[in-house]
Amino acid sequence: MVAPSGEQHEISGGGYRAVVTECGAGLRLLEYDGQPVLAGFREDETAPAGAGQLLAPWPNRVADGRYSFDGHEHQLALSEPARHNASHGLVRWAPWTLEERTEHSVSLVLRLMAQPGYPWTLDMHALYDLSADGLTVTVTATNLSGSRAPYALGAHPYLRVGAGPVDGWELTLPASTRLTVDERLIPTGRESVEDTEHDFRVARPVRGAVFDTAFTDLERDRAGHAEVRLHDPVSDLGVGLWLDARHGWLQVYSADSAGRHALAVEPMTAPPNAFATGEDVTVLAPAGDDGDEHSASWGIRVL
Repeated sequence: MVAPSGEQHEISGGGYRAVVTECGAGLRLLEYDGQPVLAGFREDETAPAGAGQLLAPWPNRVADGRYSFDGHEHQLALSEPARHNASHGLVRWAPWTLEERTEHSVSLVLRLMAQPGYPWTLDMHALYDLSADGLTVTVTATNLSGSRAPYALGAHPYLRVGAGPVDGWELTLPASTRLTVDERLIPTGRESVEDTEHDFRVARPVRGAVFDTAFTDLERDRAGHAEVRLHDPVSDLGVGLWLDARHGWLQVYSADSAGRHALAVEPMTAPPNAFATGEDVTVLAPAGDDGDEHSASWGIRVL
């Protein structure tokens, strides 16, 4: 019998333990000293609500699945039919092949073949590495096609620092701008978070704040990293999710339909509907040319 998420790749190091799945090269489990810091899922389940999945060659949504690139119109399958959107890319349910595994790291690869709606072939590589500094995830895409290819990347981890709900947890979200959206969660504009329920630039309890929101204008350190922090005063567990300079966006989701048991903090290199608007979309050069590869990293650590 094969588990719904396929082969399970367990790694450990620095007090952490993680399980990465064949399906989607997803992060099914992450613990520190035996305590979950991620709302994962069981081996006999499929990933619920995108939990732990990698999102490429676009994250989030494309309205009506339609976009144009280099003078050609493209139509993606509507994987979110209720909202008439193409959602979360093409790799999250695909079987990834194990490239290498050590005690503390695992790398998986996937060849994303050209197909209707996305007529480019990409080689994808995902590396998960554990150390005393926590988990680092690096995803690399290489264009194998003879023409330029649009590309963006995201991930969908749900952070957990206690039994929940999230209302009692303290959140630090170093973002000064958020997107406004319509009923299909397609952006309609942007506004400052100042004096809104989404201003968490200084740590405070989540309370009743509702999130299914993209943020940008992130405060970063000298290395170009931004970090979202979550702390539970009851368990005194704190978790940080950092993202490198290539990730200019964060989607935060409070999982209201699932009891607000965790907070999804999703690093993204481009905003929702980016394929349609072109905003922050990476253009991969044709195979063999400079710029045919894109690599970006994010990670999770206990504070």
